[in-house]
Formats: sequence, C-alpha cells, structure tokens
Amino acid sequence: MNENHFGDRVRQQLNLGLRMDDAILRRLRTGRELALERRRVANTAPIAALADNVLGRLGMPETLLPRVLLPLMLLVVGAFAINSWQQAQLAHEIEEIDAAVLTSDLPIDAYLDKGFDAWLKRSSQ
Repeated sequence: MNENHFGDRVRQQLNLGLRMDDAILRRLRTGRELALERRRVANTAPIAALADNVLGRLGMPETLLPRVLLPLMLLVVGAFAINSWQQAQLAHEIEEIDAAVLTSDLPIDAYLDKGFDAWLKRSSQ
C-alpha cells in the first residue's frame, strides 16, 4: 500500500464522522500542519540550491572567476570576433563590386543613368 492510498483510506475514515477524542484530533491537526510545513520547505529547497549553484558562495573570489567572469570574457571575445568577421565580409563584398565596375567596358556614367537600370531589366527578360 503506498502513501497516497493510505492517506485516502484515512481521509475516508475521518469523513465517516467517527467520534474521536479531542487529544487525538489535536495530534492529527498538529501532524498535518507539520507535514504541510515540511512540504512547503521541500518545494522551495531546489530554488535555493539552484541560486547557490549559479551564484556560488558570496565573498569567495575563487568561485567568482570560473562562474561569472570567465563566461563573461568569452562572450565579449566572441562578440568582438563576430563583429570583426562581418566587417571583413562587408569590405570584401565592396571590393568585388568596385572591381566589377572598374573592369567593365561601360563608362561609370552609364551606371548612374536611371534609364540604364530599366534597360537592363528589359534586356534580361
């Protein structure tokens, strides 16, 4: 018989309206309140454990470095590397466009003409 089944049987017996002594009722009430209080403490314990694992013990610099500063430094270095790579890609694309414009047979004024863009669209279709 598991705890839930036993609790259900006790509840059923209590609901039948058995006459019990006041001392027994007080002990049952006290036991129930104690069990509920333990249940509340057990439910909040994982939250406290998680906060302790994330933050570590306050005032201990040896736990501050691996848990907070090292990931923060890695994040900053990673962001800087991604930004540098994107800037290099953008510069490379601009270089390719400039090289294509400068090596083509058309004069630069043709690219600035608004009708030239329309002519390119019509001729490509």
